[in-house]
Amino acid sequence: MDTIASLFSFITTPVSWVIVQFHSLYGAVFGANSGWAWGLSIVSLVVLIRICLIPLFVKQIKSTRNMQALQPKMKAIQERYKSDKQRQSEEMMKLYKETGTNPLSSCLPILAQSPFFFALYHVLSSIASNKEVGVIDQSLLNSAREAHIFGAPLAAKFMDSAEKVGGLDASLTDVRIVTAIMIIMMSASQFYTQRQLMQKNVDLTVKTPYMQQQKMLMYIFPVIFAVMGINFPVGVLVYWLTTNVWTMGQQMYVISQNPTPGSKAQDSYLQRLLKTVTARGEVRSRRKRAVIQSIVAKGTDRNDNERKFITGLAKAGLAAQEDGTVAKSDTAVAEAEGGAGQKRQQPRRQTKAKRQSASAHPGGTKSHEATDSEAKKPSLSKEEPAGGSGADDKSQPAGKPASGSARQQPKKSGQRKGPQRPKHPSSKK
Repeated sequence: MDTIASLFSFITTPVSWVIVQFHSLYGAVFGANSGWAWGLSIVSLVVLIRICLIPLFVKQIKSTRNMQALQPKMKAIQERYKSDKQRQSEEMMKLYKETGTNPLSSCLPILAQSPFFFALYHVLSSIASNKEVGVIDQSLLNSAREAHIFGAPLAAKFMDSAEKVGGLDASLTDVRIVTAIMIIMMSASQFYTQRQLMQKNVDLTVKTPYMQQQKMLMYIFPVIFAVMGINFPVGVLVYWLTTNVWTMGQQMYVISQNPTPGSKAQDSYLQRLLKTVTARGEVRSRRKRAVIQSIVAKGTDRNDNERKFITGLAKAGLAAQEDGTVAKSDTAVAEAEGGAGQKRQQPRRQTKAKRQSASAHPGGTKSHEATDSEAKKPSLSKEEPAGGSGADDKSQPAGKPASGSARQQPKKSGQRKGPQRPKHPSSKK
């Protein structure tokens, strides 16, 4: 670690100068040799660095979201060119270029912060070794060596020997208790930051290997920090714990105010926005108008959370406009109520007795209906005069009713009139 830190010695002087300036400020309040003066100087250094890295953090968020949106296309390219790795790489680079996505952008804040981290490590190691570094002269060096945070010197480590810790006017037990607590807090904050990102700010409709990789890193990173933390001085642990807490708070703000589309955080944000807009009847914030404007511009490509938001506005009698504002609309109310009220009518369910009766007499209902319909139809046959006797009556055999009283059977279509020729025995039926 000392070798790596020496590689960033070019930034050691600026880092030590910033610490000294903050120490002179806090030393006037808490005392020059106080652990609070030196500890708050390190915390202030972290805050200053993270404020400068905010533009990179915003770029990291955009890059991460673009990577999430590109996962289905990347998976399709991998499956299509799985036998040709060179073509696969070319198509990936083409996709990144077309969408303006840089996979390394998600690592920019960590990469940009690493020189300051190793420079601070080099400064604290020099203090522990009683060596002047940067703008820290011998008087400041003695003051830093006397500074303790909850009984642990800034330059002490968890793995230091009792003799080395004793040389810093501290006990090994105090050092290990303080460093162990700080390591646990550092790892827990790292885990919670990654966990809230995976559970709240991830599009749940996208299931790709990238998501599984992020889930695995959620458990690996805290373990890595815990193993590395036992070799960090107390001052470096203060630095790393502060930057983790800052990242956690920054991530919570982003999830709350600018969530990923399709995530649980977006659903919560749009529900809060819907409640505010329906209560006031207008959109006052420019940022909120931009959110509504983007939802309107999507049209039919809206996700479930955005469709729910538009429906909620319609039920409240409001319609989202293209410029991000809302306007009263009776049509939106009617469409919302009509769409919710028009439901498909289901046929009435028959009773058990009717179902059993229908199964026992499957043709009964139809036969009754046919009989009723036949009774209503007018008779097509001519009525014979009373007492009349014609040629048909004479030719009628005895014991059979007359043709007028009997119902005539309709002739089948295609049947020949007159006597039928008998079928040949060899003909098919």
